[in-house]
Amino acid sequence: MVQTGEFFMIRELFQKGWSITAISDETGFDPKTIRKYIKSDEIPKRKNSQATSESKLDPYKEYLKTRIKEGTTNCSVLFDEIEALGYEGKMTILRDFVRPYRTSPKRQATVRYETSPGKQAQMDWGEIGKYEVNGEQKEVYAFTMVLSYSRMKYVEFTDSMNLETLMKCHMNAFAYFNGVPEQILYDNMKTAVIKHSPVEIRFNQKFEEFLAYYGIAPKACKPYRPQTKGKVENVVGYVKKNFLQRRHSKTLEGLNKEVRTWLDQTANRKVHQTTQAPPETRFQHEQKYLAKSNSKPLFPISHWEIRSVSKDCFISYQGNRYSVPYRYVGQELKIKQTLNHHLEIYDAYECIARHPIMKGKAKDHIQIEHYKGLKMTSEGLPTQSHLQSTKEIEVEQRSLQIYDQLESGDPS
Repeated sequence: MVQTGEFFMIRELFQKGWSITAISDETGFDPKTIRKYIKSDEIPKRKNSQATSESKLDPYKEYLKTRIKEGTTNCSVLFDEIEALGYEGKMTILRDFVRPYRTSPKRQATVRYETSPGKQAQMDWGEIGKYEVNGEQKEVYAFTMVLSYSRMKYVEFTDSMNLETLMKCHMNAFAYFNGVPEQILYDNMKTAVIKHSPVEIRFNQKFEEFLAYYGIAPKACKPYRPQTKGKVENVVGYVKKNFLQRRHSKTLEGLNKEVRTWLDQTANRKVHQTTQAPPETRFQHEQKYLAKSNSKPLFPISHWEIRSVSKDCFISYQGNRYSVPYRYVGQELKIKQTLNHHLEIYDAYECIARHPIMKGKAKDHIQIEHYKGLKMTSEGLPTQSHLQSTKEIEVEQRSLQIYDQLESGDPS
């Protein structure tokens, strides 16, 4: 039951431009209740209450207190859980029980702009904490994309936010939506936007090539104004407040399996408070306006080349040379340039060397440990000036003693 003071607060927030959803999050009241009192001109009257024998919620209160201590106060999540345990009551009783335990963030009213079907998607990253990745605890991030018209959502968890991962997640999202929007809105993350000033917006060239391949026009929102992409900001918050409040796997692989089920069964089926329809319902209309993503091969993220290792433990790439462990002399290795301007060198099984791509020509990039075990003298390599992990040197300034050592076959 809304009290007199709460009645006036609801009406005041609405008059200030707050949305029904924002008022619901602020007060904890159901959106239907809020609409009722916004339309009503009468102050609510308190009903005479009589003692009841037992609330339908009573058998579940200890369970709820445990979940609240674990940090879950989202009533939608808790309702799903106790309903699975046999709860037959309504959401209102649950909200009344949980409300004293909730801390509501203050929200600022903003103007919401709607877009036509297939026109735009919004994308963002969210940090969600540490999880197990290949046996190690690593920081994990949530890649989120939402179609602006239908609010159809895609979420994927990763242990990196680099450009290669960003593009892979985009392609996975396109596959999930079975289509591509005309435009995607980004904030000013460095992997996408390298410059944003009043006179110039410059996107990462590789990323811009990727988007152009799929016929997408990128758009950057104004700095320090996340409301511009409020739809995807809400999705990030929804992931944290709903999906992550549930009991879930502690591994990256498990999270991605469970979030797909959550998307299909919960996030994209639940009625959206703004559109008043489930995202999957509006998506049936929007999907035909999306460009097809499967009409061409996947964008090639990595380009592989083969290089032979010289007698002095180098492979050449774009006019410069890069060292590899001496045991690979005479062998053929695979190389690729990463999207953060490094050269990775692989044998048949794993990456055996990694170097930053050098500018200019006729330079060697040496990692001293690649020569560890070879016979060295004060006149050869390494000298005192070379005692650092990596160093760029001009070809004509490098000692030729390494050639003799390798040709002799004496690594001792």
